[in-house]
Amino acid sequence: MPLEGHYERQTTPLYKLKPREIWVAASIVAVTLVTVIAMVAVMGASNSNPAPAQGCINPTVAGIVGAETLNRCGQEAVDTCSHAAEFTGARPETIVANCLKQAVKF
Repeated sequence: MPLEGHYERQTTPLYKLKPREIWVAASIVAVTLVTVIAMVAVMGASNSNPAPAQGCINPTVAGIVGAETLNRCGQEAVDTCSHAAEFTGARPETIVANCLKQAVKF
């Protein structure tokens, strides 16, 4: 059973922040927020995976330990495309689709 005055003692904050401390905390949050927004804008504007050159492929497919991007050009791209065309499944279909998109003749 609660005693008289216990509720007030339990709900009273131990320390009241001063206006200067509130201003500093708000400034830190604002600077952090502006920095994060700027980083997202810069990273979103850059293209980390540009389109491959003519005659090259760069499909991202499932690998042994995760996704891997195959970068092949010239005869190596033709060999990869013709090899993938012999199989079925997600990996070879992704490779063949990228070969067709890049107009690699195989």
